[in-house]
Amino acid sequence: MRNIADEISTAAWGIEPVPSDKRALGAFDFAVLWGDLGIGILVLVVGALLVPGLGFASAMIAIVIGSIIGVALLALGSAAGARHGVPTMVLFRPSLGIRGSWFPSVLNVVQLVGWTAVEFWAMSFVADLITKEVFDLSARWLWLSIASVSCTALALWGPVGVTRVWMERFGAWVVVAISAAVTVLLLTQDGLQDALAAPGVGGFPTFGIAIDLVIAMPISWLPLVADYSRFARSEKAAFTGTMIGYLIANIWLYTLGVLLILGAGASASPEGIAVGILAVAGGSVAGIAFLAGLLVVETDEAFADIYSGAISLRNVFPRVSQPVAIVGIGVLGTVLAAAFTMELYESFLLWIGSVFIPLFGILAADQLRGRRARIDATELDKRGGKYWYTGGVNLRAIAPWAAGFIVYHWITPTALGWWTDLVTEVVGTPLSARYSWLGGSVPAFLVAFVLAWVVGRRISSEGRTD
Repeated sequence: MRNIADEISTAAWGIEPVPSDKRALGAFDFAVLWGDLGIGILVLVVGALLVPGLGFASAMIAIVIGSIIGVALLALGSAAGARHGVPTMVLFRPSLGIRGSWFPSVLNVVQLVGWTAVEFWAMSFVADLITKEVFDLSARWLWLSIASVSCTALALWGPVGVTRVWMERFGAWVVVAISAAVTVLLLTQDGLQDALAAPGVGGFPTFGIAIDLVIAMPISWLPLVADYSRFARSEKAAFTGTMIGYLIANIWLYTLGVLLILGAGASASPEGIAVGILAVAGGSVAGIAFLAGLLVVETDEAFADIYSGAISLRNVFPRVSQPVAIVGIGVLGTVLAAAFTMELYESFLLWIGSVFIPLFGILAADQLRGRRARIDATELDKRGGKYWYTGGVNLRAIAPWAAGFIVYHWITPTALGWWTDLVTEVVGTPLSARYSWLGGSVPAFLVAFVLAWVVGRRISSEGRTD
């Protein structure tokens, strides 16, 4: 068992490779970590987005398919982090070049600041609902501040301490118990069977986009998975624990989101989910306790966003103090949380997939082409060395990434109206509008993977200038 001094030294660990004596986490630790991170209010919200448009049967098929695809990629990324002992963004230095890895690092900081804002936004709304129910008092800004301070403190504590003390001794078991109780209550609701048998009404989302939405949740963790698995005792422990923990949590919580819509009349928003949970508990003290418990463990997701945002920032600016970076991301996420909306959240999820899914197609091709055990740690920071390529950027790796991004938006253009209009004007009607079963995630990954494999055979190969 690690002592407090070991946990503190691990919390302060930067982006350099983790030595074997600092690798403390086993398969059980990762199952708890990723099972806990896979359970949260926002997963319920995304599950709720799938119905009534699809209907229960189609929504469940999308949940299972999307979960298997997304979590398998997450587990492979976890294994890569354990193999090399470096954070996710540093893993891209051999593939993209030392400076080329700055591109996904900056994007990752942006998405993690966004996720931090989303988590704070959701927590403050749910906490405010509780105070309204109990005290008839609205105090959302107070709760936003409390959420910010609490989650930033966990990020300063670091992944080993949070996993082995907070999650394993308390947080994970509280959220499992709450989720199990809500599941039982939902399955005993009057009229649920009729609601489950009702066909979908159509509209948003189509089946393909639904799979993209399910994949988006585990994929949103992919750019930071190695930040935690670098502390794994073995590749097998990282892969197995991540796969089992997150797969169970993802399928379970997406399903609960669906059931809250169909069986409790909830709506697809944090406040709507909270109202649905109160409804299935009869508006009782138990319902308030359920919400309070979910609120407490939601801090784990925000902790991971803040911590990994700081790690990704240090891949670009290694001299920045890690505590300073953590506090800065926490403050920025708090400011953005004050202006967030549900519409922005839906678009945000799909944009995450369009950027990071093809990027990991490149990493997968690079790893499978024979680079698995050959990252040279002594070259990861060396100007003019093996991973310098052309001015620090491997241009051959950028093209497959861009191609995958384009394919994703050819199939499913999303987010800003002007962007959707532009894509439609250039390529015509989106493919997902013509083929409702088609989503952008799998084709984008495959295009990036194949191009990186065939065209970029020398990606991160011998470090010669392109």
